Amino acid sequence: MLRLHMFCAALLAASSVAAAADPAPEIQRAPATPQAVGALHTLRTIPEACARLEGRFTGDAAKPYAFAAVPTSPRCQARAKLGDAAALKASAATGWILNDVLRVPSAACTTQQAVVRIWRKPAAGAAPKMDAQGRARVYLKDGLDAAEAGKLGAIPQYAVAMTVEGKRCN
Repeated sequence: MLRLHMFCAALLAASSVAAAADPAPEIQRAPATPQAVGALHTLRTIPEACARLEGRFTGDAAKPYAFAAVPTSPRCQARAKLGDAAALKASAATGWILNDVLRVPSAACTTQQAVVRIWRKPAAGAAPKMDAQGRARVYLKDGLDAAEAGKLGAIPQYAVAMTVEGKRCN
């Protein structure tokens, strides 16, 4: 009996350490409704990056979930970059903020869910200087000159990582 209590205490301690290592996302949301195999669904839209994240369960055991970022409109002017979290090495240690965690359960396999983590890295841009009237003004010519000189400021970035968690189904 003492061994069982010791085991439960160790398991509880290990789970609390694992939960503490993963930062809490800025956006808290419940898991999505279970999705059927082959049903294309939108996970989230990121207007700053002019992108929509969409996915679908494939039914294939080797690759159970297909995931893609698609443009929202050809005329949209992106104000942020969107990239792969693994390639950008997105983590709290490198200055990224965990923005959102999306969990999508499979309707056909209740033990499996797709988990999409969205990281955000804000731009460290300085506020515009105040003019003689105390107003911050931005002039097109100044922006064009800075772009021509290669001195544009950083823009915000988003990084996306997708994993499938849970037990595999046949």
